[in-house]
Amino acid sequence: MICFLIFLATYILMECVTWCTHKFVMHGFLWYLHEDHHQPKYAHIFERNDVFFVIFAIPSILLFYFGAQNGFDYKFFIGLGIFAYGMSYFLVHDIMIHQRFKLFKNTKNKYLLGLRKGHKVHHKHLGKEHGECFGMLFVPFKYFKF
Repeated sequence: MICFLIFLATYILMECVTWCTHKFVMHGFLWYLHEDHHQPKYAHIFERNDVFFVIFAIPSILLFYFGAQNGFDYKFFIGLGIFAYGMSYFLVHDIMIHQRFKLFKNTKNKYLLGLRKGHKVHHKHLGKEHGECFGMLFVPFKYFKF
């Protein structure tokens, strides 16, 4: 049970980490890597922004490794929480919102439509300033129609 709680707490905490990283790092000193994500799409399948997937994967991989070395201790389940959040991010952000793979185009799910709307508001700014709605799974209620 404690393993599941560690996993769940890490998964939820990753939304906070993502928000802070997006606002202060991606729209800050590493804007160079994130900038192409805010530009109109071009023919390349990859963006410089994709480097952030690798950056977030490194702690997860290390925690998996060192947690498994110690009999699958808490580090393994923290790594699992980071990994699960990363998979959720990929599915929601890259597939559902940005349609990098043409799946789930016609959803009527109010939650997913709210996420899309919040993300569109974020992307209306092509520069790094004046950004809003930096989260991914939790966006302000004003973007949801009930």
